[in-house]
Amino acid sequence: MVNPTYQYDVHLPVNLEQGKKYPTIFTFHGKGSNERDMFGLVAPLAEDFIIIGVRGNLPLGAGYQYYDLKSLGNPIREMFDQAVKDIESFIHYATEKYPINPDKRYLLGFSQGAILSVTLALTMGEQLKGIIALNGYIPDFVKTEYSLRSIKDVSVFASHGEYDSVFPVRIGHETAAYLKDYTEHLTFKLYPTDHGVSEVNQVDFLKWIKQDTEPNPI
Repeated sequence: MVNPTYQYDVHLPVNLEQGKKYPTIFTFHGKGSNERDMFGLVAPLAEDFIIIGVRGNLPLGAGYQYYDLKSLGNPIREMFDQAVKDIESFIHYATEKYPINPDKRYLLGFSQGAILSVTLALTMGEQLKGIIALNGYIPDFVKTEYSLRSIKDVSVFASHGEYDSVFPVRIGHETAAYLKDYTEHLTFKLYPTDHGVSEVNQVDFLKWIKQDTEPNPI
């Protein structure tokens, strides 16, 4: 296994059963933040899930980022392309290294992390079970120039702040409309917040992911 590009935190369930493979959540933080900020959002799932917080590899202020921008909403293409490639490699690296169930891999991202999560869903397709994209969007070049896979069986929880001052709520609606054409498993919710994650939002996506990992009733 090649050394990963990213530093990361891994939280294994306390009562780890030998030989069992676990559903796993990879978290991706926003610009200028870090992997520890994300853990609080999913900590209630730590008994049943492996949680891997992936830190951006580029320092930014007191935190990190995964790629840089030319301007808001306009990633530097080469850096973005590289991040998408490196994160996919990292997901495969982690799946080999830890007792991860490859059929139950989820990505959860906020802002820059949400942009990457939704892009990876489109490029990895059904290698992922689902994603949670909080206050993000899909870059236009991903829609038009990337090689996209089917996401018809990928579950998506997307949410946006109605008063988001970084990515206006219109962007949330556009993202949901785009995804709706490609998967029937889309949950889209708005919250009366700015560019952040409210407690109600957190409760909703935790409930969603628990339901999504349960086997379908026969």
